[in-house]
Amino acid sequence: MAYYENLSDELQEKMQRETADGSFAALGCDERSALRRKDNPHDYATALRGAFVRDVDKILNCPYYNRYSDKTQVFSLYKNDDITHRSLHVQLVSRIARTIGKALHLNADLIEAIALGHDVGHTPFGHAGERFLDSLYRERTDRRFAHNIHSVRVLDKIFPLNLSLQTLNGIAAHNGEMELNAYHPQPLHDFARFDEQIERCYIDGEYVKKLVPCTLEGCVMRICDIIAYLGKDRHDAERGNILRTEDFSDYGIGKINSEIVNNLMVNIIEHSYGKPYIQMDGAHFDALQKGKRENYAQIYGNASVKHADQTIGLMMAELYDQLLFDLKNGRRASPIFAHHIDYLRNSYYAPKWDMPYEETEHNQIVVDYIASMTDDYFIELHRYLFPDSPHKIDYIGYFD
Repeated sequence: MAYYENLSDELQEKMQRETADGSFAALGCDERSALRRKDNPHDYATALRGAFVRDVDKILNCPYYNRYSDKTQVFSLYKNDDITHRSLHVQLVSRIARTIGKALHLNADLIEAIALGHDVGHTPFGHAGERFLDSLYRERTDRRFAHNIHSVRVLDKIFPLNLSLQTLNGIAAHNGEMELNAYHPQPLHDFARFDEQIERCYIDGEYVKKLVPCTLEGCVMRICDIIAYLGKDRHDAERGNILRTEDFSDYGIGKINSEIVNNLMVNIIEHSYGKPYIQMDGAHFDALQKGKRENYAQIYGNASVKHADQTIGLMMAELYDQLLFDLKNGRRASPIFAHHIDYLRNSYYAPKWDMPYEETEHNQIVVDYIASMTDDYFIELHRYLFPDSPHKIDYIGYFD
């Protein structure tokens, strides 16, 4: 039988009382603190739209936002409309994080901006695609690729949206693979320090794991990235007829997605309300870690689950080298010009670049292009450039 925890009566009464009389601790990020690279009056908070909701609108209208809809979350090679893609994942993260944020009197608009933008730089084919692109980029330049850092590049450089430092930092520091029992914000006061951190992530593959959000809103979103996928990946595995609910353990927070989401949200609110950090108790944190490990064993590391495999890596290597060759040799008919460079140059944002995009280092341009691709576009492009390649992808279809 499903089990859903509730906030304690004591905390519920306190929350209702403090909301009614306004005596709650004001720990949320103040709209007036929003810091941007360029002082643009159009970005100022007004009675109609706050500073951070402007970030939300910018991200929603970023040309790459729509590409979430055909990017793998976990299950790459299944044709199944009920399995989560990144478009749904970012919405789930946003919804869970805003629920917690509202209860804690945090800035819901900032939470939404971070959540909706956090994976916009993700590669096709999920974390497998990310690993393949990181390896290719590192072999050729000794620089690293990480999707959270690339999300910042997309929203700050490729499309200079003039987002707030608070939003960009939350996106950079969102890595939900590194769970913590407590999240304490680490102050960040200017873009100079932020830029140093981002550049170091390109050089040191371990440094990216050490980034910490500078706001409580960023901390909430980071833990909610885990909450959003922990149970949903199990749900997707069941929807895809891959695994069953009975194949998973409870650990005290439930087996199914709705139990896991509810019980972790309740525990975080119970142990974070009125405090300058985000925390869950030891039992729930232990259950979260065990649940993640079980997901790795049962889903991500299960040999019977069809993932993006080494074939994707071989295809990506062929694409990378061909696109780099085309770029260096100025082959204007190549898709890297027609579908990427020209597309960006003709965008609304091109006049805002610090320098013409074509002057970007060639490997970076190739990485930008590959990371921007959806799963289907990646496969179509490979077929177009390499019609005789032995590397092919076979999906599990609707009627298989």
